[in-house]
Amino acid sequence: MRPLTHALPGALSELLRSSPLSDGKVTFVWKAVVGTAIERATAVKLEGTVLLVDATSEQWAREVTRSKGVILPRLRALLGRDTVTDIRVRT
Repeated sequence: MRPLTHALPGALSELLRSSPLSDGKVTFVWKAVVGTAIERATAVKLEGTVLLVDATSEQWAREVTRSKGVILPRLRALLGRDTVTDIRVRT
C-alpha cells in the first residue's frame, strides 16, 4: 500500500488538466511550477499557446530563460501537453 501523498501530484495534475483554462489557473500553475521567488518577480499571461513572462529585471529574465527546459515540461504536465508550446520572457 502506498501513502496518500504519492497520489496527490497525479490527482492534482488530473484536476488541473480537466478544469477550464483561465488566467487564474495559469497563474496558479506558474507559481506551483517555479516557486515563490520567481513567481514574485514575474507576471504571466497565456496568449494562444505561448506563455508570456514579464520579469521585473534582466536578472530574473535570465533565470527564467535559463530554466525553460525544466519549466516547460512541468507546465505541460499540469496544463496539458498542447496548452503551452513556448515560453517568451520579457522585461
